Amino acid sequence: LESARARKPDAEVGDFLADSLPPMDFGRVAAQTAKQVIVQKVRDAERERQYLEFKDRVGDIISGVVKRVEYGNVVVDIGRAEGVIRRDQTIPREHFHNGDRVRAYIYEVRREQRGPQIFLSRTKPEFMAKLFMQEVPEIYDGIIEIKSVARDPGSRAKIAVVSNDHSIDPVGACVGMRGSRVQAVVGELQGEKIDIIQWSPDPATFVVSALAPADVVKVVLDEESQRVEVVVPDDQLSLAIGRRGQNVRLASQLTGWTIDILTEDEESERRQEEFKARTAEFVQQLDVDETLGQLLAAEGFADLEEIAYVDPEEFLGIEGFDEDLIAELQGRARDVLQKRTAQAEEKRVALGVEDDVAAIEGLTPEMLVALGEAGIKTLDDLGDLAADELTSSKDGILKDFGLSDEEANAIIMAARAHWFEDEEVEDGAHAGEAADEEADEEAGEEA
Repeated sequence: LESARARKPDAEVGDFLADSLPPMDFGRVAAQTAKQVIVQKVRDAERERQYLEFKDRVGDIISGVVKRVEYGNVVVDIGRAEGVIRRDQTIPREHFHNGDRVRAYIYEVRREQRGPQIFLSRTKPEFMAKLFMQEVPEIYDGIIEIKSVARDPGSRAKIAVVSNDHSIDPVGACVGMRGSRVQAVVGELQGEKIDIIQWSPDPATFVVSALAPADVVKVVLDEESQRVEVVVPDDQLSLAIGRRGQNVRLASQLTGWTIDILTEDEESERRQEEFKARTAEFVQQLDVDETLGQLLAAEGFADLEEIAYVDPEEFLGIEGFDEDLIAELQGRARDVLQKRTAQAEEKRVALGVEDDVAAIEGLTPEMLVALGEAGIKTLDDLGDLAADELTSSKDGILKDFGLSDEEANAIIMAARAHWFEDEEVEDGAHAGEAADEEADEEAGEEA
């Protein structure tokens, strides 16, 4: 304050003192450069502000005005920024004009050199889920939960809901009085037909509900491969599949299960063929009469492995089976399996499949033979493969062994393990050489 009053006697706390700078003569180029720098900094600050404003709004629905349409891509004015609805993110047969109001789902905000890019969508399943959340207060409050959504944009959709309050019907709440709530969503989605389905923790029940309006007679689940076989009456087949497979495709997306649909006649015919094939195998391999072979097949035994290694008590419920017969059948089955294994091992060696490949966990002798016949004989050969080259239903090398993609990936990674071990050894060798060179240099300096 004393220094300030030396320059201005009546100066008080909070006052400002200004020093005039000497005039500086900037040239035209320097002034233009300064202007460009200031403008660029302002633009950068504006872009950063836009990015920070919208990056946390991913997953929200936003409303805007169509600014222009470029090659099918719709540019939307959303306030302080612009969003883009790409052509593949618009509902089919949907047309926009300048000035139209539009609602869309923010699914990505990307920071780029030219500024933040805000990508919008009207075809994402999440867009429909958010619309229901806006129209149905029970969903917004968490009383009703949306479990999954599957869409064929502009045509048909399925949504699975469940209520956390047993007194509230989730389907009825989503439909609304005289369909008012669901119709509001349908109107926003350009007339897209929506099936509202009650979710169930039981996969079979959920699949049956997802295939509505088709009637289902029988469901067979394979939990390991996430496949489900659905049997429908002959007159319900086209309804279950839907136009161009739409109904079964949406049901599969909704449930997360691969769905195979059969008619009752097809299912019966296939079961008979499987029964005959199993009976013939048991008769031939176990050297039993046809009646006993049919009895084993009818009791649900699928192959020799089950007969050989199942608990003997499983047989005691079959009429006419005693301990001696059970022991004889299991002994014969084990002998056949051991003989098969020995033959497969001999063939594997003859094909030149290396022992290192045979040591990989999860590969049976029969699988090793199939690999050898396909020219896969070394760890490097196996490591170069992709999972679908082993499991593809069309031309997979091990397609006949029921191998899942996870199991195939585990086998391939086991074959690649030595690659990483070799890299570690090589890195260690390089490190040792570098240390030796450094020691030699230090010894030379001391000398």
